[in-house]
Amino acid sequence: MFSYLPQTQKDIKEMLEVIGVDSIDDLFKDIPKEILKKTPLDLPKGISEYEVLKRLTGLSEKNRQGLSFMGCGSYDHLIPSVVKHVIQLPNFYTAYTPYQAEISQGILQSIFEFQTLVCELTGMEVSNASLYDDHTAASEAITMAINSRKKADRILVSGTLHPNTRAVIETFFSDVPIKIEEIPSKDYVTSLDALKELIDESVAAVLIQTPNIYGWTEDLSGFADLVHENKALFIVSSNPMSLGILKSQADWGADIAIGGTQPFGLATYFGGPSVGYISTGEKLTRKMPGRIVGQTEDVDGKRAFVLTLQAREQHIKRQRATSNICSNQALAAMASAVYLSTIGWKGLKAASSMSFQKAHYLYNRLTKELGLKPLAKNDFFNEFTLLIPNSEHVLIEMESQGIFAGVGLSRFFPDLGDAVTIAVTEKRSKEEIDAYVELMKEALK
Repeated sequence: MFSYLPQTQKDIKEMLEVIGVDSIDDLFKDIPKEILKKTPLDLPKGISEYEVLKRLTGLSEKNRQGLSFMGCGSYDHLIPSVVKHVIQLPNFYTAYTPYQAEISQGILQSIFEFQTLVCELTGMEVSNASLYDDHTAASEAITMAINSRKKADRILVSGTLHPNTRAVIETFFSDVPIKIEEIPSKDYVTSLDALKELIDESVAAVLIQTPNIYGWTEDLSGFADLVHENKALFIVSSNPMSLGILKSQADWGADIAIGGTQPFGLATYFGGPSVGYISTGEKLTRKMPGRIVGQTEDVDGKRAFVLTLQAREQHIKRQRATSNICSNQALAAMASAVYLSTIGWKGLKAASSMSFQKAHYLYNRLTKELGLKPLAKNDFFNEFTLLIPNSEHVLIEMESQGIFAGVGLSRFFPDLGDAVTIAVTEKRSKEEIDAYVELMKEALK
């Protein structure tokens, strides 16, 4: 086996000069040196591609397999086998952006169905063709609000928002005169009283996430009225799986509903890919990023699908574009659409209910039998945060026994050193949950 690069040294030199770097190594300078591999892979020279693949497959099989109780935005749910079967069909798997509607009816219909399902889940009127993830969806939703309130230059985001979402928002608006301000929380949920102190007509949007980063569900009663009194837009981010049994964003009075559909038919994949969704009312349709697929009739009166709205600078005048978002995540969106079409409303409610019930079963065992304290006594859907003494040691010990016991929040909040967020989905059996408790009991000794 040998490496093959079609470019000559002269080609490489010319390309490096054009982009303004001295060497190929300069392209990777942002990677921390301590994790950058400095030597070639330990593979014998001269072996065939088949032998290389066989060796690498063997190495991959050594990765630890375990039961996941991790959450904070990425969840280990059951995935019907039909999802993988459909998205691996060559006509979908290899499909690119459906510029030519006449030869892209299948992919256009799949996006149309995705949009329809998102609207049904969120209770909103219009949905777009999806975004990278829930973090970029939040940034694009804020852009919609700013474009709707041109004289407003402040954005209020809850202190219980996922830190990754907050980081993407701050990067997104780092070079524009928009102020991102935090709404303080009380007992780790958003404070309505704090919002009252901060909001005025200079605010373009208020963004709140429920369930929040700690897993607690937010009671958003009164928030929409306050936001709308000050002429701002109310953006609510939700784990869509929770919408099977909890209030939708429309029920809370949201103007824009956002989130990520990773729980629907997408494995955790070491953190991606996911799909971001945005849905809104008809009035804000032309402010939405990306594309909207619509249903119409062809010249023969047959059902047909087209790109009804294209708001990128690639399609319209640059100054009129609402976003330069470059992907509609069509394949991942299709996975979510196939998942929801397969399980239906009844199946979604069952998956949501089981996740809820199993999470509460584990919570009760850990707090009552093991005496662990919750970060706060709030309601939750399928994940919750507990204070676990010597949490770093406990998580490592449980991982060594085949259980990924949760997400240590110290990675986001250094002052919450022993706080661990634990997620439970319908995939976890009672036996697995009981095994978690027993291992936790041993690890705490």
